[in-house]
Amino acid sequence: MVEIEFILKVIFYRTESGNEPVRMWLKGLPREHKRQIGEDIKTIQLGWPLGMPLIRKIDKDLWEVRTAAENGIARIFFTVDDDYMILLHGIIKKSQKTPLNELKTALARLGNYKRGKK
Repeated sequence: MVEIEFILKVIFYRTESGNEPVRMWLKGLPREHKRQIGEDIKTIQLGWPLGMPLIRKIDKDLWEVRTAAENGIARIFFTVDDDYMILLHGIIKKSQKTPLNELKTALARLGNYKRGKK
């Protein structure tokens, strides 16, 4: 059996109250969506750093995983810290433009994560 060497390990962002918003969001998605998103995350774990069309840099220390879904475009915002991929926020977009409030949520969680590390 061949052991796969992951470049990045995946962890879920955790709020101060202990919730994991991306994990909860994923649980509400149809099985096929979860499978597609999981495959894309695994591709990132194995091949980091990657670019378009799978990953797009959004801001300093913030990227998005771009997964085509049946009812829209799934996006998971994440940051990379050493050899960890921290999943910050997930959405299903219906249009090309990312809603500003969703981007603000991802950036706020990124800030919280960074502050929590100090």
